[in-house]
Amino acid sequence: MTLPLDGLFVLEFSQYLAGPYAGLRLADLGARVVKVERPGLGDGCRQLAIKGLFADGDSLTFHAINRNKESCTANLKDPVDLERIRHLIAKADVMTHNFRPGVMEAIGLDYEAVREINPGIIFATVTGYGKKGPWSGRPGQDLLAQSLSGLAWLSGDAGQPPVPFGLAMADILSGEHLVQGILAALLQRGKTRQGATVEVSLLESILDFQFEVLTTYFNDGGQPPRRAASHNAHAYLAAPYGIYATRDGWIALAMGKIASLAEWIDCPALLPFASDKKKTFTHRDEIKKLLQEHLITQDTAHWLQCLEPRGYWCSDVFDYARLFAHDGYKTLGMDQLVERRNGSSIQTLRCPIRIDGERIYSTVAAPELGNANELLHGGL
Repeated sequence: MTLPLDGLFVLEFSQYLAGPYAGLRLADLGARVVKVERPGLGDGCRQLAIKGLFADGDSLTFHAINRNKESCTANLKDPVDLERIRHLIAKADVMTHNFRPGVMEAIGLDYEAVREINPGIIFATVTGYGKKGPWSGRPGQDLLAQSLSGLAWLSGDAGQPPVPFGLAMADILSGEHLVQGILAALLQRGKTRQGATVEVSLLESILDFQFEVLTTYFNDGGQPPRRAASHNAHAYLAAPYGIYATRDGWIALAMGKIASLAEWIDCPALLPFASDKKKTFTHRDEIKKLLQEHLITQDTAHWLQCLEPRGYWCSDVFDYARLFAHDGYKTLGMDQLVERRNGSSIQTLRCPIRIDGERIYSTVAAPELGNANELLHGGL
């Protein structure tokens, strides 16, 4: 099928995760995305390995976030290479970077300079904490942004120290936001014929991620989040919301009436809390303790059979092995195999978006360093 962004040319000066994640999604949707990398070294993510795992000389992390792209190498401090890059910028629709504030200005590739070359370009930037202010020079790293944002006080139980989210959440969210801004700017360009700047930061993205609970904080007298003493899954939600141990595994319980839950799992000890909705929050620690003592007495399948036919929101709790073996996952067709030109391959995930009901797959792996250097000599 013809993808929506077919014909769009993107130059990616970004490295590591946030900017390249935006490039990944643009490439999935049909754009031609070319990474501009340092000669000999490339994107630092090539050596940023989770669990020390590499494939064909590059980290699996790099492979996962840079599939379906090309690479050209240029020393941006070399006048000859810089001039070649300027010629590419003249042909680009979008340019992304996540250098520290001031770096592109020093190189001569800031927006004002780039706009002189290509007035219609969309110039998209990811920073850690914005371009101004006391944090602008701090390292734009995911865990650090999470820690400053307050997010770490929402996970874990009340007696635990701050608990970070177990993924590079700030990076991925800011990459998603960058894509949204780029697509909006492209639509605007279609009307005005003028380019634009798009800017996101890790901190602003992770704050937006918390809009629901921060709105509560703003309008509740500035009361801090209070995590449940046990089985906490959301610091602002009432019982039974959480994950509980059963005799043979775990069960997740979402929102639902305590009276119904008490009846359907035959736990009358919960009934005193059923008459007042406020009690399900103010007494959630007591409720969760009673629930845990009751749920541990039977297998997960037993409790699911009690609740699912009646429409109560609940779920088994899978690990990856059980997930991937289940028909529910297999039906989605989420995984795919991508290959480099030398035959090296890795298994990864496809784009989660469907267009006209069709899944988007691509067998093209992350690029070898400099695999599209002919672009610097006039090819496109």
